[in-house]
Amino acid sequence: MDSGQSSADHQAALERSALFVATLTSFMGPFMLSSVNVALPDLQADLGLNAVQLSWVATSYLLAMAICLLPAGKIADMHGRKKVFIAGLLVYTLGATSAAFAASSTSLILFRVLQGLGAAMFVTTGMAILTSIFPPQKRGRAIGIYVAAVYIGLSAGPFFGGLLTEHFGWRSIFLLMLPLGLGSVIVTLLFLKGEWADVRRQRFDLLGSIFYAAALSFLIYGASILPSWSGWMLIATGLLGLLLFFRRQQRIAHPLFEVSLFSANRPFTYSSMAALLNYSATFAVTFLMSLYLQYIKGMSPQAAGAILMVQPVMMAVFSPLAGRLSDSVEPRLLATAGMSITVVGMLVFTQLQPETSLVIIAVNLLLLGFGFALFSSPNMSAIMGAVTQKQYGIASGTAATMRLLGQMVSMAIATVALALLVGRQAIEPHVYGPFLTSIKAVFTLSALLCTVGIYFSLFRGRLLPPRDASRSDISDTEAGGQAGSE
Repeated sequence: MDSGQSSADHQAALERSALFVATLTSFMGPFMLSSVNVALPDLQADLGLNAVQLSWVATSYLLAMAICLLPAGKIADMHGRKKVFIAGLLVYTLGATSAAFAASSTSLILFRVLQGLGAAMFVTTGMAILTSIFPPQKRGRAIGIYVAAVYIGLSAGPFFGGLLTEHFGWRSIFLLMLPLGLGSVIVTLLFLKGEWADVRRQRFDLLGSIFYAAALSFLIYGASILPSWSGWMLIATGLLGLLLFFRRQQRIAHPLFEVSLFSANRPFTYSSMAALLNYSATFAVTFLMSLYLQYIKGMSPQAAGAILMVQPVMMAVFSPLAGRLSDSVEPRLLATAGMSITVVGMLVFTQLQPETSLVIIAVNLLLLGFGFALFSSPNMSAIMGAVTQKQYGIASGTAATMRLLGQMVSMAIATVALALLVGRQAIEPHVYGPFLTSIKAVFTLSALLCTVGIYFSLFRGRLLPPRDASRSDISDTEAGGQAGSE
């Protein structure tokens, strides 16, 4: 009896420490991302960036993350998730601190790449560690809290980023990551006990990683230089590279990417596609609305940040509730409702004008925040609940990759729209008309993407809520297999 109580106490302590460390580190990346968006006009003025280069400040970070997520997840599964988690925090902190001293657009973008590499390492391992520790009946709540921390970072970023930019300059945002990053490393070493590595004897697919990295780089850079012929050629090369990557993953014994997860597991496939489409539609909202509020509305960085923070605040409030609800209600129903609400919000923003009321903008951001919160936690819970325990690292990396690919697609859409309608010039009063047209075009396409996402969300197949599954005699492995065969 005492032994059982001791084991339960140890498990509870492990759950608390893992959740604390994961939520603390999950705050940093989103905070950095959203705070930099508010500082973009100051970056343009200080470093002489044009509209396309401004988009690359965010895109370079996302591209580096997307390239590194799958390799980092595989290495973590082989050699230890905690080791990769801590290494990622150190790389991220180094990249952020270096970016604070960037003297040109080129050096800033290179340091953002370094940041993205580090972020990929702790993002993919953080979710995998949580899923490894928490039992299925508690997983939705834990994921909801984790996602809420992401949104708290997103909500704090615009306000505090605007405050820091206005009073101390944009470089102060990057310097803030030094104490946060080092503090996170110390907390991890002190409180997160244990190590997790489920496939130590597998081999790492280096050639596949190179194919994957090159293909994504060609695709995203090619999109940024459209409509030139070289842009189309790079995109075609990138698509060919992805095809070669997927064919290789089907043939080798220890793939970097489990293609079989998509071919034999409809709930996982459809949930991943829903995530990809949702992020493809929503990620550029903060980037575009930050520019709209500061250029078209003439607001200060701090004032624009205060408006923009209402969306992630809504996400932070409702994500834990949605995650907890997904422990007892079928996740696909909650996620589909959230996706439908997002479509409405995107359609509202297609009607933006210079005189659009700030009240309408804030209310619509609240609506988008609620829709995204209702979608995100249940969808992530569905993804992780559709696989077996030995696939947690791969599934977590795949889910994060879908998210990052969606975010890159969203930024690529915004970049192409700006390149076609504004051109490679600074955003100034004489181009405000084409700039506003490009914003509305992006939101129109985003609404269409979310509409397609509703299909994947609704028809992914039924997944039992974890509490129902825990009442049965089905083991975790068997439950994952059932989810995959539906």
